[in-house]
Amino acid sequence: MIQIKNEKEIAKMRESNRIIASLLKKLEEIIKPGMSTLEIERYSENLIRSEGGKPAFKGYSIPGLSPFPAAICASVNSCIVHGIPSKKNILKEGDIIGVDVGVYKDGFYGDAARTYRVGKISKETEDLLSITKEALDRGIAQARDGARVGDISYAIGSFVRSKGYFVADNLTGHGLGRELHEEPVIPNFGVKGKGPRLKKGMTLAIEPMVNIGTNRVIERGWEFHVADGSLSAHYENTILITDNEPEILSVL
Repeated sequence: MIQIKNEKEIAKMRESNRIIASLLKKLEEIIKPGMSTLEIERYSENLIRSEGGKPAFKGYSIPGLSPFPAAICASVNSCIVHGIPSKKNILKEGDIIGVDVGVYKDGFYGDAARTYRVGKISKETEDLLSITKEALDRGIAQARDGARVGDISYAIGSFVRSKGYFVADNLTGHGLGRELHEEPVIPNFGVKGKGPRLKKGMTLAIEPMVNIGTNRVIERGWEFHVADGSLSAHYENTILITDNEPEILSVL
């Protein structure tokens, strides 16, 4: 069942997402060649806790895997999502890193992600980031009262395909609120006019994950990697369905 949030609940979600937006903005200045993904993890967890939030991903469990060990997912280059921060993973000039962050505060979750440039990146990589960000924007634009989930999915998937890129297999967006993952599932490709109806008060995490070389993925524990080793980018925002334009909760 898809949950409709009231004004008090939405206010709490604005706060959890405000913490995320603040962190993601600050990481633009923090992330540099030579630092480890564990350094980004420690900075992020400290900021989240200083704002009265709890890292939503740390300790998160699914059957068959040990609980996720970190406050953020730090996914470098061909790692699509769920990269585990490590002191051994040192960022180099020209890398990209996707940082996915969840925050729990006062009973409600926020969730968002950005892909960051590490120093100067190639034009091919810059194009990937631009296309992925635009795919997110196009998906969000369809998130209106009375539309359907398939309208979001089609907007993302058709645009990505038209540019010669690939959305990662079996990785989707989702509803969220009292739980980190709620209904509905939001695929990154689909058919217009299909899927659950969107209604005012729904809160969704829309998150295209776009690969250069193939849609196929390889799972390595928590981590998902592009099967051919090509680059992948990830952008995500938590949004609220309103009477008019969707409200993006995870931006300042």
